[in-house]
Amino acid sequence: MNALRRLAAACSRRFQWRVETLALALSLWFTVACNPLFWAAALHERALTEAHTLAYAAALGGVLTALHFVLLALFATLVPRRAIRPLFAALAAGTAAAAYYMRAYHVYLDPEMIRNVLHTDVREAGELFSWGMLPPLLGYLLPPLALLACCELRALPRARAAGFRLASIAAGTAVAALATVAAFQDLSALVREKKEVRYLITPANYLYSAARNLVADTKADTVARLPVGADAAPAASWQQRAKPALLVVVVGETARAANWGLSGYARQTTPELAALDVINFAKVTACGTSTEVSVPCMLSPYGRHAYDERRIRGSEALPHVLRHGGFRVAWLDNQSGCKGTCDGLENWRPDRASSPADCPDGGCRDGALLAGARQLTAGPAGNTVLFLHPIGNHGPTYAKRYPPEFRRFTPTCETADLGRCTQQEIVNSYDNALLYTDHVLAAAVAFLKEKQATHDTALLFVSDHGESLGEKGLYLHGMPYAIAPQVQKEVPMVLWLSAGYRDSFALDADCLRRRAAAPATHDHLFHTVLGLLDLQTAARDADYDLAAGCRRPPTTIAATPPGGAPGPAGKG
Repeated sequence: MNALRRLAAACSRRFQWRVETLALALSLWFTVACNPLFWAAALHERALTEAHTLAYAAALGGVLTALHFVLLALFATLVPRRAIRPLFAALAAGTAAAAYYMRAYHVYLDPEMIRNVLHTDVREAGELFSWGMLPPLLGYLLPPLALLACCELRALPRARAAGFRLASIAAGTAVAALATVAAFQDLSALVREKKEVRYLITPANYLYSAARNLVADTKADTVARLPVGADAAPAASWQQRAKPALLVVVVGETARAANWGLSGYARQTTPELAALDVINFAKVTACGTSTEVSVPCMLSPYGRHAYDERRIRGSEALPHVLRHGGFRVAWLDNQSGCKGTCDGLENWRPDRASSPADCPDGGCRDGALLAGARQLTAGPAGNTVLFLHPIGNHGPTYAKRYPPEFRRFTPTCETADLGRCTQQEIVNSYDNALLYTDHVLAAAVAFLKEKQATHDTALLFVSDHGESLGEKGLYLHGMPYAIAPQVQKEVPMVLWLSAGYRDSFALDADCLRRRAAAPATHDHLFHTVLGLLDLQTAARDADYDLAAGCRRPPTTIAATPPGGAPGPAGKG
């Protein structure tokens, strides 16, 4: 209380500074207090007692301070004078939040991570807040806010203020250049060997990444998606098919292969799937380490082997190709959307009215998606592909992902502040969430078995990316792909085929099991789904179809599809 009274007394006698002086003070605070991960990476394995290291650190500090000073001075030039302090306060708040989350979860604020933040939904964002984050967050935020509260900007004649501002920006640029030259050898080695370290420089990292995303989103909004697979059509085998096909593709969330029971994890986290006749692909590599990258990539024909983000985001995706081929396609989402891959198609989201038992507290658990699957397939039988996008194991609040009866591994971590939990508690909560994912997938198979009287049914599950659970101090996901640990890139994939589906599409299950033992990637998904449905299109590449070598000569089926019209309905 005494400290607050002294602060109030000091602020009652405000001191006057130029805008440039205030910008320099804030820049020094950012450099010294808000960049702990950058300093740790930049000074890794260097002895702080050596003169060379101290000179290198001083040069780095000069570069960071000058860089942020120039940014703040430019921002101050772009807004009215009365808006400068509110703008600086907003930057201080953003920097405090960035510094906290980077240190708490060891994340890099590159364009991919900022895209995740900008496109997350309210429920996911709310789960990142906890009372435990307030003390460290306020530690980053209160000093600059106190400075802003106690400082009054000195008014200068317009011409003099403009001249001083330009001279200050020029001086800051010169300091940054001189400091870079002074430590050029060390700096060039740092950038060359640890390119991702630039995304640890706060607040330049999130400002740059946000600008990149804003430009990309603006361009995407003004350009129509390029068609993909517009020539898609059912192969000749469809003339022999007695039933329409119903395929469920589950684009899972944050399940990592390292904890997947079917793939040899010490714990059995997939007991219900293990009791089913499923084909488990144990060596699958994701296209990215975040939903924003992986979902568009895995549903595109280009994948990681021909990765071009602009091309992927500017083109139609697998759901559109299936619609071109005559299928009814629907996207059922319990997460933050399809990332553009289902634009213009049928969408469904769970709510409490449709699934009261699975939506107890405003948000819905993944079991609610099955209510949507039943609802969307309740009408006349037709060729249908349902894409289910569950919330799965999305962190950090893993304990919210499953009902109480799935809390089998204890003790658990019940907070978003993972630093307050032991690693074993985090792993226990994560594994419990996998148990629930296993249950939802088994329930989806049970639903498909119910539909076998009217459909040939199948299910394909693949996770979008993995997760770090405290290994080497890393948490969550979204690390730059080049330096991301394998647990963020290796994911589970499971295929289930009904007997009718296997016979109708002439698929050899034993052959598929042998293929499942070999490595696969997200690049296979687009082409494998087209192969499983026997759709012909120039966009399909047989080399990436996991089922291409596992087809028997088809068995002739005398009956015709419902309605007397063979194959999928006319193109949508």
